[in-house]
Amino acid sequence: MRLLLSPRWMVWHVLTLGAMVACTWLAVWQWGRAGSAMGSALNVGYGLQWPLFAVFFGVMWWRFLSMEIADLKAAGAAGPGGTAGTPDRAPSAAEAPVAGSGTAVAGTVPSAAPATAPASESAAASASEPAAASASMSTPEPAVPAPPAGPSPFTSRPANAAPPRSTDPQLRAYNEELARLAARHREESTP
Repeated sequence: MRLLLSPRWMVWHVLTLGAMVACTWLAVWQWGRAGSAMGSALNVGYGLQWPLFAVFFGVMWWRFLSMEIADLKAAGAAGPGGTAGTPDRAPSAAEAPVAGSGTAVAGTVPSAAPATAPASESAAASASEPAAASASMSTPEPAVPAPPAGPSPFTSRPANAAPPRSTDPQLRAYNEELARLAARHREESTP
């Protein structure tokens, strides 16, 4: 019930109801127009179409509401820190797991760790646990994408760059003919 009365859903209720009322009014107007002397079959078609739009708005409102309720039920079934039931959508950045919890953090690359450590290393690891715990609590560096291998096709070409010459003889002949026609057009159009 709190979901239905939340400010965000109150806005959706008002918008959906307004859209449904507007569609109903437009349907009544089209039916009235179809019965007038200026009416046509097009008005009858619109008179049938507007109620379908109103039903569509109602169905989508119900679908979004039921999806939100299902997500809340899944989150409630999981409990605080549980993993029972997964929502149908991907978690947002705010819901991403915390670094050091044993799960990957969004935007980072998981590091490979050895499955078991030798006995001499486990003693050293237990001595440095507080340092490792404080290091795991720090925020990880985001993964930086590698620069592109060649020039980007989305940037402008330098003014002095010439397009590569084609090795296809037909394409070369076509381009030469276009250049010849353009030169002839320039000569004819100048006074």
